[in-house]
Amino acid sequence: MTPALLSPPRLRELELPNRIVVSPMCQYSAVDGCATDWHLVHLGQYAVSGVGLTIIEATHVERRGRISRGCMGLYPDENEAALVRVVDFYRRHGNARLGVQMAHSGRKGSTRRPWERRGEPLPAGEETWPTVGPSALPFDEGWPQPAPLDAAGLATVRGAFVQATRRAARLGLELIEIHNAHGYLLHSFLSPLSNQRADAYGGSLANRMRFPLEAFDAVRAAWLAERPLGVRISATDWVDGGWTVEESGEFGRELKARGCDFITVSSGGGSPKQQVPVGEGYQLPLAAAVREAAGLPVMGVGMLFDPAHANRAIEEGQRDLAAIARGLLHDPHWAWRAAAALGGEMSHPPQYIRGYLSSWLREQRAGSSGA
Repeated sequence: MTPALLSPPRLRELELPNRIVVSPMCQYSAVDGCATDWHLVHLGQYAVSGVGLTIIEATHVERRGRISRGCMGLYPDENEAALVRVVDFYRRHGNARLGVQMAHSGRKGSTRRPWERRGEPLPAGEETWPTVGPSALPFDEGWPQPAPLDAAGLATVRGAFVQATRRAARLGLELIEIHNAHGYLLHSFLSPLSNQRADAYGGSLANRMRFPLEAFDAVRAAWLAERPLGVRISATDWVDGGWTVEESGEFGRELKARGCDFITVSSGGGSPKQQVPVGEGYQLPLAAAVREAAGLPVMGVGMLFDPAHANRAIEEGQRDLAAIARGLLHDPHWAWRAAAALGGEMSHPPQYIRGYLSSWLREQRAGSSGA
């Protein structure tokens, strides 16, 4: 019997080889939004790793929507052209599916890279750029004050998501995840900690959801009907008075009604005051709650290292797919290890046949000491 983690799920017309997903991980190594050789190697290793799906890191829809100078983008032609080589390599050598996470940093933009003074905001005069948000509330002390988006600004951001979606379609990417988490622009509209507007986009839950849902609708209309579209959310801000799990369930139901195919359930990132109980699998109960409330498949994330644990979470209905980041950074062939541990089979390139513990190799070793 195929272990649950290794069974092939289907999202719209896209069938994945298994339920192991490379979670989008910012590499902060782009040049003016363009992919580089680093991305060719980083993403290329996952093409041959046995995973079912790789989601390209947060890829920003506007230049001002980048987190840092090193962030990926999909706004001018040059960004699109730079990804062609990466996508072609991935297609030529792997069988995993390839998607992209579309993002806008909002008030958390114009920062250093994480290894440069812990990702602090760029100081004045160091090629900074203006940030935007729902309200004129900085992320934290010492951070730039974002300009509240007016009607024209909201339309510009929606249009940027549409243009990036069309570029993703031309590149042949098979899935889009909209980044609606971690305190970035769309999440900041949802959370009352960052959204203090008095118009139709602030106040009540329906109003705070309005712009994120408008952005989703715009992407869904521009995306290919047969290809899946999902949303990554922070299920809770982990701060009193912030965004809640119950509100996430309501947001998920609204997304489902609009043609959303999955929700990736993360948490936090919206406030430096958060108190997060970090530990292996700590976000899985959140994923299970959103899955039940929204009635949608969910990707579970958050320090997932043990294949047996990952498999059990799917068997028990806590999630439908396992999106893994740190575990795959540490061990790019985590999927092979999972298959061996669970007694299943995994795709692998013939060049790596001697390294993958497949049934074929076990038989060869049993029959010949020279195998």
